[in-house]
Amino acid sequence: MTLKPSHQPICRILLAEDDDSMRGFLERALAKAGYDVIAFPNGAEAFERLKEEPFTLLLTDIVMPRMDGIELARRASELDPDLKIMFITGFAAVTLNNDSAAPKDARVLSKPFHLKDLVREVDRLLAA
Repeated sequence: MTLKPSHQPICRILLAEDDDSMRGFLERALAKAGYDVIAFPNGAEAFERLKEEPFTLLLTDIVMPRMDGIELARRASELDPDLKIMFITGFAAVTLNNDSAAPKDARVLSKPFHLKDLVREVDRLLAA
């Protein structure tokens, strides 16, 4: 399957996903869609990189070792209030509510999802 490159300007995506195969899959798919993607296996390493340079979007799994995605998103939005955030999760029971520490404008995409859906949701969030 070939995806057409996104029509959005080049955006930098910080990806945090602890599953190696899923991380590689997401990184390749987003790069083929025209995004500049930097990927890490956990929230702690992703946060360290975020402190060094700016990104347009944080795409993070919720359940990860060392630092979960919600904590990563909370800390990231303190560093950069304009950073857009999207969570990906395989846990259908995990929801973000008003009591969670997650940023209020964050989006959630539940696994499994189709590649087209991921790219469409990323395009939509970055265009907002």
